[in-house]
Amino acid sequence: MEITIGVQNLTRELVLETDQSSDEVAATVKEALEGAKPLELTDARGRRVIVPPTAIGYVELGTEASRPVGFGSL
Repeated sequence: MEITIGVQNLTRELVLETDQSSDEVAATVKEALEGAKPLELTDARGRRVIVPPTAIGYVELGTEASRPVGFGSL
């Protein structure tokens, strides 16, 4: 699933691909915003992204369904 994080005062978004479900990511984001602790996510390659809760502008969660690849997939 693709996650896009808009960070305040930055023109560039953070985009990462994760193996977590959208419910797990949404719960992590809510916990970070409500508890005033950093948002910490791990992408599919094992890299960690840590964003302070005061810098989060928005978080966009993509779909969990994988897109078909190749010819003849409709």
